[in-house]
Amino acid sequence: MNPRLFDAHNHLQDERLVPHYEALWPVIQREGIVKMVVNGSSEEDWAAVLDLGNKYPEVIPSFGYHPWYVKERTESWQNSLLTYLDKAHGAIGEIGLDRWIKDYDLQQQEQVFVWQLRVAAERNLPVSIHCLQAWGKLLELLRAEPRPQCGFVLHSFGGSREMILELAQLGAYFSLPGYFAHDRKERQRDVFRHVPPERLLIETDAPDQLLPPERDQHPLVDNASGKAINHPANLGAVYQFAAELFEESVEDLAVRVEANFSRLFGDWM
Repeated sequence: MNPRLFDAHNHLQDERLVPHYEALWPVIQREGIVKMVVNGSSEEDWAAVLDLGNKYPEVIPSFGYHPWYVKERTESWQNSLLTYLDKAHGAIGEIGLDRWIKDYDLQQQEQVFVWQLRVAAERNLPVSIHCLQAWGKLLELLRAEPRPQCGFVLHSFGGSREMILELAQLGAYFSLPGYFAHDRKERQRDVFRHVPPERLLIETDAPDQLLPPERDQHPLVDNASGKAINHPANLGAVYQFAAELFEESVEDLAVRVEANFSRLFGDWM
């Protein structure tokens, strides 16, 4: 019997996965994936996230403005986001800060991030946070702003080990992707070895953040580009990688991750 698996972060609504839906779901269910948090990125995909949440009991719908797309938001984006949260009883995400992308506007990102974080705090909703090359600013905002009492996810945490304790005290859970199994990600693996056991989550970030080829249990190709993409059922392979990293059995890891996931996403369990 497969252990019960929980994906803290993916993008199942992504157009690269849509043509594969009919084939995806039997594999997802066979792998023992109980819940997956499906994160919207902008107004353009929130309807698709809502549809998935209505259709599949495994899906926890999450709605947010990703920092890559904040320049594209409409005047009514805030009302639209609140409407989707009400319709779906959804979580918030993916939101955050990103100084890695070209021509970023950190001021706009910060404004959009803070507004969404305040909604999460007001409604006590879990929030999934993206951060690239802006960890100092993110920590500053998390210290200064209200945060949801239930906590928040640092998706594919890439900050330093020195930040872990304070972030955990602020309510953070740290989500490990299979992408960190690549040889070049030794620094990130070392950081995760210092994450408190009760604060660890696991994610695929499907269709992105591919595992190393030798760990990819469910190869999948984007029909449009012919490039490899990450199958959401690779979650089991990410658990295997994590179990090796923490030197424990997959079964013991799965029990611990389920307890952590349940504390954060209890309303959807």
